[in-house]
Amino acid sequence: MRKIWIILPIIIVIAVIYIFSSFNKKDSVDFKNTNSSDQKIIGQNIMKIESEVFENNGEIPVKFTCYGESSFIPLLISEVPASAKSLALIVDDPDAPSGDFVHWVVWNIDPKTSLIKKDDIGGGMEGFTSLKKAGFVSPCPPSGTHRYYFRLYALDEMLSMSNSSTKIDLLNAMEGHILDSAVLLGLYGKD
Repeated sequence: MRKIWIILPIIIVIAVIYIFSSFNKKDSVDFKNTNSSDQKIIGQNIMKIESEVFENNGEIPVKFTCYGESSFIPLLISEVPASAKSLALIVDDPDAPSGDFVHWVVWNIDPKTSLIKKDDIGGGMEGFTSLKKAGFVSPCPPSGTHRYYFRLYALDEMLSMSNSSTKIDLLNAMEGHILDSAVLLGLYGKD
């Protein structure tokens, strides 16, 4: 009985420390986990990212995939925080056979940008995709329906990164600098 009275205060102290430490984690995001479906969207969630070619959680038209013309998917941006110094964008497919496939990585997009299109990415810098090169890679699932996440981040600074930077590099560089974020989900399945 005496052992319980000795152990019980220790357990209570550990529990209190754990509870208070979880309250102090501001905008907690697991940046080491690269699975898009598990990444938390942080910030006020006021900013928006949309496309004129598909609705959120809707099907991406074949024209914008490798089975069509591999046309660039135009993206509309709105409600960017006034204090944002830059935007960053990650497009990926967590359903790829080899795991998370990165279709596009862009940072230092001008926060005044309202439309991202093929020839105008708002002055942004492109990093490496899963193909180990810069540039947008059209959706191209080998089978089944895949999810394509378009994640937009408003940042409180410009980022200093090499043009061979990857999604992981970008996530690490953004840590602690995200003011707001938004996500657009597109679906495409090969019949």
